[in-house]
Amino acid sequence: MFPGLGKGLNPRKMASMMKQMGIDINEIENVEEVIIRTPEKDIIFKDAQVSIMDARGMKTYQVVGTPLEVAREAKIPEDDVKLVMEQTKASESDARNALKETKGDIAAAIMKLSKAG
Repeated sequence: MFPGLGKGLNPRKMASMMKQMGIDINEIENVEEVIIRTPEKDIIFKDAQVSIMDARGMKTYQVVGTPLEVAREAKIPEDDVKLVMEQTKASESDARNALKETKGDIAAAIMKLSKAG
């Protein structure tokens, strides 16, 4: 795309060419942390360097750093815990653990605790 790029193009010349094409790149200063959340995990960058490339109104964020992946624990609603407790006469901790093991499936948690008792 850019002739001579592989031969050590002058950064100023590169910036000038990008500016002519309507592309601006800016660093975000003093970034402390970047977190990308998915239902299964968080991807955390503690040493992130973030830049924004604005190409005619379309902004693209670039994150550079060392990622740390952390599994996310499913949130179990209190109403679900109470329902499992009522149906099985289990303790709160047993009901919560059964819901965690069944990934929040109330019926499976009730069946699991009913078989155990």
